[in-house]
Amino acid sequence: MTDEDLLELAATLAERAAHAINAIRAAGFAVERKSDESPVTEADRVAEALIVEGLRAATPDIPVVAEEEVSAGLVTRLADRYWLVDPLDGTREFARGHDSFAVNVGLVRGDRAHLGAVVIPATMEIFGGIAPLGLAWKRDVGGRRPIRARAIPEEGATVLASRHYSDDPRLDRFLEGRRVAHIEKIGSAVKFCRLAEGAGDLYPRFGRTMEWDTAAPQALLEAAGGRVAGFDGAPLRYGKPGFENHPFLAQGMA
Repeated sequence: MTDEDLLELAATLAERAAHAINAIRAAGFAVERKSDESPVTEADRVAEALIVEGLRAATPDIPVVAEEEVSAGLVTRLADRYWLVDPLDGTREFARGHDSFAVNVGLVRGDRAHLGAVVIPATMEIFGGIAPLGLAWKRDVGGRRPIRARAIPEEGATVLASRHYSDDPRLDRFLEGRRVAHIEKIGSAVKFCRLAEGAGDLYPRFGRTMEWDTAAPQALLEAAGGRVAGFDGAPLRYGKPGFENHPFLAQGMA
């Protein structure tokens, strides 16, 4: 398969998972706790099974690493290429009745986010990007169109902050001396999508994230001309022991 084929596969499976999540949301669901006290629901499990089964059937030569499988102790041996799946990014938002949650299906090549699809179930916006090609698009009821990150406007930056960590004092320190026009509190990979389509400028992340949280949206944002790196400027890389990321800054065009 070409990268374009792989991206379309990821987007198709993420879209199907989004429909399944919406059906469970409409029917009602219970919230459970994993061993690390993070929430999990039937929607997480159903969406992951749908995506993982589809990826393994279509690309049996590409390993799949998925959040709920890893939580259950099932870790696939990595290869030069592998899928990273977060079936419901923003479970806290989902459980609280908010709309800022997403489905992330990303492909890593080497130690970099290569391509990814992100779907926002609440609005059924579908985003896709192939980082090395600079190819990024959005698909919704209006059809499919290319998207591009923006440079910070003259009036100042729109900062997208994680709702769960919006009172972190490190955010205040980061913003000191910067011209800020607006701060918007949004959950999950939706923040990356807004940066990629030019609806925001900066997303500083200080709290804990995992590689499946960021692989697909990082590929999308970098395909749209943005950048994701640690606060020391080092690229965000993949295949780390434990799959845990260090703090990072996602931004539109520099």
